[in-house]
Amino acid sequence: MASPSAADKRKVFRTLHEAGCFVIPNPWNLGTARYLQGLGFKALATTSSGFAHARGFADGKVMRDMALAHFREIAAAADVPVNADFENGFADDPDGVAANVNLCVETSVAGLSIEDFTGDETDPLYGFDLAVARVRAAREAIDAAGGDVLLTGRSEGFIHGRPDMDETVRRLQAYAAAGADCLYAPGIKTREQIEAVVKAVAPKPVNLLMSAAGLTVQEIADMGVRRISVGGTLARVAIHAFLNSAREIAEQGTFESFAGVMPNSELNAFFNADRARRG
Repeated sequence: MASPSAADKRKVFRTLHEAGCFVIPNPWNLGTARYLQGLGFKALATTSSGFAHARGFADGKVMRDMALAHFREIAAAADVPVNADFENGFADDPDGVAANVNLCVETSVAGLSIEDFTGDETDPLYGFDLAVARVRAAREAIDAAGGDVLLTGRSEGFIHGRPDMDETVRRLQAYAAAGADCLYAPGIKTREQIEAVVKAVAPKPVNLLMSAAGLTVQEIADMGVRRISVGGTLARVAIHAFLNSAREIAEQGTFESFAGVMPNSELNAFFNADRARRG
């Protein structure tokens, strides 16, 4: 069976954002991407932190070309749409963002996000006008490429020490006006915050980051959220289990954490069937 084209996946991704609510989980390598797809998720998103940690980097320290190669690999492996966590576009100025967005579009992803975090925790957000210009530059680059890639505009204040709801809403509304198709404020958690963002940017869809237990998918959908991502949390779940087991062996000389682990044969069966399906 032929895999869907990049154009096909981009059409599907836009349709997913038109109604309802869907979960877009975040794989960090080929195996996790294929397993998540096998569970029936309709789209996937990369995670800058999950990928960085798996490659031995702190989040935000992966270079542009390494990230682009990762996007290309995941997009090629998945039959469902893939959204790229493109961080700050790997550039500060709008022209640099536009050039890099063009490279990202060429990886065949169905969507990409641009955030307003500068990379400097002492001065974490780009100035308002520059932040808006960066989103506008990304939009223009996508349109010029003719790729129909869905653009998500992210405002990062709540996860970088600037939890100002009024400023977050102001930025998201401006990013929507500048051409963002979907809006995202990672770090908002309360019902009041979520509903305020949904209302502020309506009718454009909102992505909500879920990184802790609490709300259910249905509860989030009832608030009007269109897309739910988990960022690097699935990757941290895996690393957490790995570290707990490794520490037990190193510190106690026991292997109790191995009890109940999925057998090798089960993973082999899944990946053999997945490869057979893909031809």
